[in-house]
Amino acid sequence: MYAFQFERAADAKAAVAKLKADPDAKFLAGGQSLLAAMKLRLAAPSTLIDVARIPGMADIRVEGNEVVIGAAARHADVAANADVRQRIPALAALADGIGDRQVRAMGTIGGSLANDDPAACYPAAVLGLNATVVTDRRTITADNFFKGLYETALAPDELITAVRFPVPEKAAYIKFRNPASRFALVGVMVARTGGNVRVAVTGAADSVFRCQPLEQALAANFTPAAAKAAKVDPSRLNADLHASAEYRAHLIPVLAARAVEAAG
Repeated sequence: MYAFQFERAADAKAAVAKLKADPDAKFLAGGQSLLAAMKLRLAAPSTLIDVARIPGMADIRVEGNEVVIGAAARHADVAANADVRQRIPALAALADGIGDRQVRAMGTIGGSLANDDPAACYPAAVLGLNATVVTDRRTITADNFFKGLYETALAPDELITAVRFPVPEKAAYIKFRNPASRFALVGVMVARTGGNVRVAVTGAADSVFRCQPLEQALAANFTPAAAKAAKVDPSRLNADLHASAEYRAHLIPVLAARAVEAAG
């Protein structure tokens, strides 16, 4: 690992100011991806700016029909929070299935979203539940946040401060995990609110995406059978040593059907 400076930001404004003053610096939240990259010498920031201990950044609260989760909230905190478990149990279950106990104790929702790993679970929650990402300067809708492989709508010096999740009528997340990394080989979030159904898929392509064939099928008939009957085009899906594109295309409706069943 290269040498670096470490600074702790007092608030979001100070964190952004520090980064603007040093473009080679990086925000540090849980560090589950960044520190590993630094150890492998794949990243060499001049300074790490700790944003995980900014007051209020880890708070979880209910505002109207939304659950607001601070960007520094750790996966284990989201999984155990009574408000999340009561209002969006699918989100609590998703957080409880991320990585292992150590990852859940350190990793943060904001760090996961900013990193936008193509096999991460939280992007499926944000896109499937139609959440809004709040930063130090604006709000970004889920449909506009994810841009591609490890790419988001965030500016280089922009800091996620919270995520606002609307409470759905029904939702569930099911993933087929890689047994070694516990990342999603394929993960599917299904959410229904009124006549609107959203289906978000992670692990299957370069970035999380909404699955239109499943959304259309489930909007017409919200049943496991309707999900299983949907066809997914494999042409834009990943193929690697773990699974072919065709296998992932087969898994998506199967997992969606299980999610519909779990959503009840």
